[in-house]
Amino acid sequence: MSPRTPGAELPEHPDRLWRNPEPKRSYDVVVVGGGGHGLATAHYLAKNHGITNVAVLEKGWLAGGNMARNTTIIRSNYLWDESAGIYEHALKLWEGLADELDYPILFSQRGVLNLAHSLQDVRDSVRRVEANRLNGVDAEWLDADGVKDVCPIVNISPDVRYPVLGATYQPRAGIAKHDHVAWGLARSADAAGIDIIQNCEVTGLDVVGNRVVGVRTTRGPIAAGKVALCSAGHTSVLAAMAGIELPVQSHPLQALVSELLEPVHPTVVMSNAVHVYVSQAHKGELVMGAGIDAYNSYTQRGAFHIIEEQMAAALELFPVFARAHVLRTWGGIVDVSPDASPIIGLSPVDNLYLNCGWGTGGFKATPGVGWVYAHTIAHDTPHPLNAPFSLDRFTTGALVDEHGAAAVAH
Repeated sequence: MSPRTPGAELPEHPDRLWRNPEPKRSYDVVVVGGGGHGLATAHYLAKNHGITNVAVLEKGWLAGGNMARNTTIIRSNYLWDESAGIYEHALKLWEGLADELDYPILFSQRGVLNLAHSLQDVRDSVRRVEANRLNGVDAEWLDADGVKDVCPIVNISPDVRYPVLGATYQPRAGIAKHDHVAWGLARSADAAGIDIIQNCEVTGLDVVGNRVVGVRTTRGPIAAGKVALCSAGHTSVLAAMAGIELPVQSHPLQALVSELLEPVHPTVVMSNAVHVYVSQAHKGELVMGAGIDAYNSYTQRGAFHIIEEQMAAALELFPVFARAHVLRTWGGIVDVSPDASPIIGLSPVDNLYLNCGWGTGGFKATPGVGWVYAHTIAHDTPHPLNAPFSLDRFTTGALVDEHGAAAVAH
């Protein structure tokens, strides 16, 4: 390291990556929800559309909801054309996001294996690989030995309850550091002049003549030309304030991490049959998740038996982890739509926009949904990539049914 020139001033390190301003009395756009989707929407409103008179309202601390409570998996190998379109757009943005934000998001393209444990799994998986290839998504089918080559610690013994018969593999998939993603997006939005306002809960929506005109918050009323909802499991609660009943249900989704371990798990492994997905974070802890708790809840915790079952599943696939200790567990609140696909677009109330219903797949879509949601807000019409995910598909019947279509819906 070269010595500093005598008398030269070192660049000042900022105390904070973004300001904490007092809310103004009005904005062109108010984004409700300061998680990944809200911050990405603000970033692309400024970057792509030059709209900067924007407030992002967060009832707690920035990215303190699902953005910091997910298992960070990023992939685009979904079955249907509509899903592959938006997730592949997101993945392409992920690949350049660190440079775009000038911030280290620790995006690691280590690949994702979706395991097959039955002949029906194999048939479904091969079908999905071919569908992915038709949509320009990188995908391949591996037999059990191929799975072992990619991830040597997976147990492919035929003597277990659900033997591994093979897997789909997406090499470009991977993980990113979720809090770094939030910080980078917040820093970019703030630099564009967008106000990020924490500890500001929305308690009501002001609607006049079927047009939203503002929000009521714990920090006073705020007038708004447009209001964009993206608060995950609580979006249905907010929409109800405008008289809209959304077809989504909120559930807890649990995950856990182990103590720090030496690098041993080189990829991401997901299994629907034993229902667990496992990766190893940058620091060394194992990150594991499973399915949602069956009951409806807005709590950020869940039932113990879900944790117990996912640990049993993990040990069946990875006997090497038998002596690892769980460090902590947590839960997020996910909103699930009837067809397991998101709702992104216009609402029945003018100038009120919806982004919800992502279930367990919201993190991986972060930059992609921010891009298309910002377009929808700026132009008051959906982007082609989110047009299929409109609310009216539940009356027209044009569903995008992703239930189990991608081995695990996460």
